[in-house]
Amino acid sequence: MKDIVNQEGALIIKELEPLNFDLENTMRPISPETLAKLRSFDTPTICNVIELFNIRPRNTGFLDGRIRACFPEMPPMVGFAATATFRSSAPPPPNSSVYDNIEVQVSRFGELSGPPVVVFQDLDDPAAAATFGEIMCTTYQVFGAVGLITSGAGRDLDQVRRIGFPVFTGGTICAHGYCHTPDVHIPVRVGGVMIYPDDLLHGDVNGVTTIPKEIACEVAEVGDAYVAAEMVILNALREFGPDLKKLQDARREAKRQMEALSKQVAKKS
Repeated sequence: MKDIVNQEGALIIKELEPLNFDLENTMRPISPETLAKLRSFDTPTICNVIELFNIRPRNTGFLDGRIRACFPEMPPMVGFAATATFRSSAPPPPNSSVYDNIEVQVSRFGELSGPPVVVFQDLDDPAAAATFGEIMCTTYQVFGAVGLITSGAGRDLDQVRRIGFPVFTGGTICAHGYCHTPDVHIPVRVGGVMIYPDDLLHGDVNGVTTIPKEIACEVAEVGDAYVAAEMVILNALREFGPDLKKLQDARREAKRQMEALSKQVAKKS
């Protein structure tokens, strides 16, 4: 793997070692119907279903607690990462505008596999000013984006809420400082996770996770069955109250159903 560092100090991975995935399955387009089905589940359920595939360690792939939903009441967000870096602690390079790269960002949305989720790595640590405001979020939304994630901060939250645009941040800052976007469409690190252009993301009030694209269709297909297995336990508790025998029976049945799901997805792998 060959790495370089750009003028802003951000690591840019130029060449990636090949991954041990089924390439034909990995490159299969993810349909709007599959994305809609994924949106019907909350993010914890998506994480639980991914675990059935044993495709990655259970403590990886999801953003950590530094990244939180600004609008917890909004439904799940599902889309493909449109990545960028951000800096606001010092002026941009000479002869460049603070908003120059927003046109570059939205012009590259068409390279993604579906609706974009804008993902910023704030290169300032701690964040010096807000990554986004009403104008930026409106621009992204008009060009098709379905949400935004930043390791930094946001502002204009009342206005952004009114346009129904989900955002996930590490905090809130009222000013934009010397905001500029040094690089777009490169690997970034947000919430402890490396996110690459076109990665599939799912986020809601509980946080944000990546979804390996090679299993996205299967995750959508078995989600209902996983929820049904969990409901075995919840229904027993609601119907029988503090009955230890009923709880044991329900947990045993839920485990049986989940193990059957694991075997089902293993046959497809």
